[in-house]
Amino acid sequence: MTPSTQPTALSGQTYGRGGSGGAGAPHAPARPAESLDELHEITQRIAANVERVLVGKPEVVRTALVTLLSGGHLLVEDVPGVGKTSLAKALARSIDCTVSRIQFTPDLLPSDITGVSIYNRHDGDFEFRPGPVFANIVVGDEINRASPKTQSALLECMEEHQVTVDGQTYPLGRPFMVIATQNPVEMEGTYALPEAQRDRFTARVSIGYPDPQAELAMVDEHAGEDPLTALRPVSDAEQVRRLVAAVRHVIISPEVRRYAVDLVAATRRMPELRLGASPRSTLHLVRAARAQAALAGRDFVVPDDVQAVAPPVLAHRLVLTAEAQAARRSPLDLVRMLVQRVPVPQGAADPTSEWLNTFRRAR
Repeated sequence: MTPSTQPTALSGQTYGRGGSGGAGAPHAPARPAESLDELHEITQRIAANVERVLVGKPEVVRTALVTLLSGGHLLVEDVPGVGKTSLAKALARSIDCTVSRIQFTPDLLPSDITGVSIYNRHDGDFEFRPGPVFANIVVGDEINRASPKTQSALLECMEEHQVTVDGQTYPLGRPFMVIATQNPVEMEGTYALPEAQRDRFTARVSIGYPDPQAELAMVDEHAGEDPLTALRPVSDAEQVRRLVAAVRHVIISPEVRRYAVDLVAATRRMPELRLGASPRSTLHLVRAARAQAALAGRDFVVPDDVQAVAPPVLAHRLVLTAEAQAARRSPLDLVRMLVQRVPVPQGAADPTSEWLNTFRRAR
C-alpha cells in the first residue's frame, strides 16, 4: 500500500478571503469504487488494528466501522476508563489521514474549533486560520464539558461538511468524521448535548466493561506499554473515500426502504416517548444498513441489516416521557421492542428476486 501524502497537521495553512486551499479544497473525482471483496479485506485490517487497543469488543468496533462507511459521525458514551478515547484514537490512527483531537472544556470557544480570521498587516487583508475541525477525523473528547455555544460550532460541520466564518464558507475534506466521547455519570460541570446535535450523530455506542478473560488479556498485553504508540495505519483517506462511495451503491429494495420508514415512524407513536426519531434518522438508518450489508459481503440490504443497526442509530435520538423514566425504561429497550413488533416485509431478503436481478443488470 502506498502511504498517503496528505499532511498530518494544518497549523501552518492560511486561507485568504479570495479562496481556499489545503483540506478545504475540492477533491478530484474518486477512482472506481472498491469491490465488496476489497472492502471486506480493508475493513478487516482496520478492525484488527483497532481490536489490538480495544480488547474483547468486536461489536463496538463493527459499529464504528459501519458509521465510518456510511459517512456518518459516532458518539461514544460510557463511564470513565472503559476505552472511549482509545477507540476513537485507534480508529483514527488506523487510517493514514489528517487527524485532530479537541479536548472540550468549559472555557473553549467556537473559534477554537472552527478557526479564526486574522488581520495580515503585510497584505492589508484578513486571512483565515483553520481550526482543528479541518481534518478527516476529528476526535472530540468529553464533548459535553463545553458550553452549548461551543457545541453548536459543530452543527454546520457535521451536517453540511463546511464551516462558515465571517460570512465566508470553507468546505471540509472527505472523508470527514467526528468521533465524540462523553461521560453520562459525572454530570458536574457538564452541559447536555442539545437534541439537534445528538440527531447529527449517526450512531451512539456504549463500550461497557470487558469480561474477565478480555480484561486479563488487556492486563497482560497493555500493562507494559500503551498499544496506541505501536499502532500503524493500514488504510488511507483515498481508500476510505472509495469505500464510502462503494457502500452508496449497495442495493436496497422498496420493501426494505418501507420497513426502515415504518420502524422510524413507529417511534413517533409510542406513548413512552416525548420525542420520536426524526426524518434525518431514517436516512442514517438506511445508510448504516447499507454499510452493514457491505461488511457482510452482500451488495443488497436485507431486513436483518436494518434490525442490526437500528439500536445504535435510533436509541440516542429518543426522548422519554417522565413516566417512562420513572419506570426505568431505556430508549435502547424501546428500540429493541419495536424491532420485534414492526412486521418484516416478506420476500425482501430473497437475493434471486426478479426486482433485484433487474436492478443489477441495469447497473
